[in-house]
Amino acid sequence: MNAPEAGGNAALDGDFGLLSPVSASPAVAALTGDRAVLAAILQVEAAWTAVLEEADLAPAGSAAVVAAAADAGRYDVADIAVRAQGGANPVIPLLAELRGHVMALDTAGIGAGKAVHTSLTSQDVLDTALMLLARNAVRGLLTEVKATTSALSALAAQHADTLCVGRSLTQHSLPFTFGLKAAQWFAGLAAAARRLESLDLPVQTGGAAGTLAAGTVLTTGTAVTPFDLSDRLAAGLGLAPVPAPWHTNRLAVTGLGDALAAVTDAAGKIAADVLFLSRPEVAELAEPRAAGRGGSSAMPQKQNPVLSVLIRSAALQAPGQAAQLHLAAATFNDERPDGAWHTEWPALRRLLRLALGAAGQLRELAEGLQVFPDAMRRNLDLAGPLLLSEAVTAAVSPLLGTDGSGQDGKQRLQAVVDQTLRTPAAAQAATYRRLLRAAVPPEQLPDRRLEELLDPANYLGQAAEISRRILAAYPEYTGTAARAPGAARTLDLNGASRG
Repeated sequence: MNAPEAGGNAALDGDFGLLSPVSASPAVAALTGDRAVLAAILQVEAAWTAVLEEADLAPAGSAAVVAAAADAGRYDVADIAVRAQGGANPVIPLLAELRGHVMALDTAGIGAGKAVHTSLTSQDVLDTALMLLARNAVRGLLTEVKATTSALSALAAQHADTLCVGRSLTQHSLPFTFGLKAAQWFAGLAAAARRLESLDLPVQTGGAAGTLAAGTVLTTGTAVTPFDLSDRLAAGLGLAPVPAPWHTNRLAVTGLGDALAAVTDAAGKIAADVLFLSRPEVAELAEPRAAGRGGSSAMPQKQNPVLSVLIRSAALQAPGQAAQLHLAAATFNDERPDGAWHTEWPALRRLLRLALGAAGQLRELAEGLQVFPDAMRRNLDLAGPLLLSEAVTAAVSPLLGTDGSGQDGKQRLQAVVDQTLRTPAAAQAATYRRLLRAAVPPEQLPDRRLEELLDPANYLGQAAEISRRILAAYPEYTGTAARAPGAARTLDLNGASRG
């Protein structure tokens, strides 16, 4: 493709997320954008030089010179991106510029340039840089997720006794509590976060074909081995050491992708519930309001649940990106692959962006979610006493014998339900009570006992204990629902600061 005509502005022509609003945030861009990738590559090169100098494998003072040359502000990201086509990866053109800057800065003539990239290959540097990028992004992501789980745990406690209707295959099923719903939201997100937090993000230093051949030559006759250098690089960067190179064993990448997708899965579940429960005809929940958010371009009266819409959009995209990582891993041929590796980079970065963006939106949703218990009770009452037919059948059928037609107690009670369902919805509550009383006389089922059976608060099973057990299983994610006055502000992944 031809270059843009003269006068084009690279800063203005960049990708700012116009078609991906869920992740269109300065904070997300700072963690995952091209400049962050470039900075991570440079950080790896600088850290490697420091490792070599410490091992007396590079001239004294080399690390300081390379670190100065590795300032990302010295480099034109757009130009390097275009020139990456010449070597099929960005490390090659960046490395040429880095060496040039090192030479210019090596005013003492110590030969610092000799240490740059020594015994490494471009995949070593880019794999390690992407793990470094992911490490930084995951830290930001977990900050948002833990704030969200804190808010969800508070909702679970606050609404432990708030009755609502459970729904199964779109239909009213049994009495439920909103506290348990919030606890289940918490469980999905906390489990995904714990999985993500447990990952080891490794360094890569295998050399041209993954045999450490150049590293072996470099360390011959010294007190260190190529494995020692790799471990020291891991320690310097805060990444995980590895027993061997992993050029074509991509579990580190697919595992990260799966963990990120699990976070968006959990977020998507919450968003899907909020989208339904905030419909006007349901009206059990509402998103927090903010100036300029949720409006329609055509209908002034609308207040769209855009936080949930954006979260859901991320949840629907993330699995495809994770699948791409698996597809690439399954086709990593030879000792260094041709093309499959290259498809990982955009897929992994896209996953990081989607997860970061969704996490920021979800935090705001959870911390400001509006809950309407009266509407929950109204919807619960729509099904009337039929919602308790399971409880009634379990308690009453043993009291009834087989009638003249051969029907046992359970069959007779099912007939009551079936007959009730054939009546208009508005009359079903009264019909069910009348037919039930006709089938079961007061001497077998006193009125007081019948009313107990038809009270939804008496048929919640172990809802409270389930919620308690969920929160107890993830104590590190319960946190506190609100910070004390004067607490430090945190960066909002939606682009603003939070108090």
